[in-house]
Amino acid sequence: MTDRMQVNLRQTALEILLEAHKNEALLNVVLGEALAKYQYLDKNERSFISRLVQGTEEKRIELDYIIDNFSKTPVKKQKPFIRTLLEMSVYQLKYMDSVPASAVCNEAVKLAVKKNFGTLKGFVNGVLRNISRNLDSVEYPDREKDERLYLAVRYSIPPELLDCLLKSYDVETLERMFTAFEREKTTYIRCNTSKLTADELVLHLREEGVSVSRLEGYPQLDYALKISGYDYLRKLKSFAKGEFQVQDLSSMLAGEGNIIKETDAIIDVCAAPGGKSINAALKAVRGHVEARDISEKKTAMIEENIERLGLKNISCKVWDASVRDETCIEKADVVIADLPCSGLGIIGRKPDIKYHVTQEKIDGLAALQRNILATVWEYVKENGHLIYSTCTITPQENQENVKWFLENYPFELVGEPEVILPGNSSKSGDDGEACCNCDNSGDGFFIARMRRKSRGNGEIHESED
Repeated sequence: MTDRMQVNLRQTALEILLEAHKNEALLNVVLGEALAKYQYLDKNERSFISRLVQGTEEKRIELDYIIDNFSKTPVKKQKPFIRTLLEMSVYQLKYMDSVPASAVCNEAVKLAVKKNFGTLKGFVNGVLRNISRNLDSVEYPDREKDERLYLAVRYSIPPELLDCLLKSYDVETLERMFTAFEREKTTYIRCNTSKLTADELVLHLREEGVSVSRLEGYPQLDYALKISGYDYLRKLKSFAKGEFQVQDLSSMLAGEGNIIKETDAIIDVCAAPGGKSINAALKAVRGHVEARDISEKKTAMIEENIERLGLKNISCKVWDASVRDETCIEKADVVIADLPCSGLGIIGRKPDIKYHVTQEKIDGLAALQRNILATVWEYVKENGHLIYSTCTITPQENQENVKWFLENYPFELVGEPEVILPGNSSKSGDDGEACCNCDNSGDGFFIARMRRKSRGNGEIHESED
């Protein structure tokens, strides 16, 4: 295990953060690749890397605020390496009690020297030791004087994003959401019911030492389980044998509502990584699902899961959802449109999302969603269904898009849309069209199920809007 002895956990975490920031890559992808590379490390070592990376990213604004209180050089003027090194170190000082302050400071200095920043080792050492001695006395923004700044620092939410969200939600609702984002996340799995029952899967997982429990409050998801206490997911025999698929709660709920039938023909127009397509295939056991996405890289992700699960009633196709496919007109009983969105509902799982979302990007995504909806609706058979979903919380991408769609195309709502706001209890939306439920996963998402009207009710064609 020579390679194992050479792995510096803090250096690995630092390199993951730097790579993600430099290349504007998805942090979860970079982190996942690194953890797979160092899969041979003990679970606690991989957990240390994961927590340090995700925690530093999640708390970046607060960490910068603390650093600026003790550094003569503002973080915005620091070299990316030094800034990230300080952020990562302050996160350990503030949020990882089991790590001695002396170890944090010493290891940060060693990393600065090792990465050719030796001339700044005194600066790094001085700032960190000063912070470690005075961390409890840091004065945060006064909420009474500047609530916007207080919220931005307390929850590490960029002010521009905060301004966007304040247009739609009051401060109390936002604070509940931000708090929920910070909760420890749950791993949900979907039993491959083509191979075994959920009860049988529970037994298999427990034999492998995995903690398993049923979902509370979701009786319709009798095929879903919560798991914890596992080491490396891909090491589990039950996973390798295709007995389950990791799938978020929102992804499973999108396929509910008694929409998908056993013999249905289904098209999932933006399918990667394939959770909704696989869920649909396990429901439409005598039907067929065509899972589509824009690139071979994305469809390859779906195909890998299909092969592992051994499903025969699902296929993949590379296709741009915004481009009309003449061969699909009125061929689908169900079209699943889980469309590209700002992703603000899953900040808790992917904290880097919040640093890249702007009002301009939200506007662009809402327009893209309308463009795709204006294309794929024709694939739905008369009396067939369109399932529209996102993993975000902006009304512009959710309720407003559904309202626009229903006004311009021959569809009607089936039930009321589900608007899941993390940390917020059940209540009816002001417009009567939406409901809010509490999701224990801390995720936010939106689901609207719509039925295509029969021609006897009159076809409505695309407007100029």
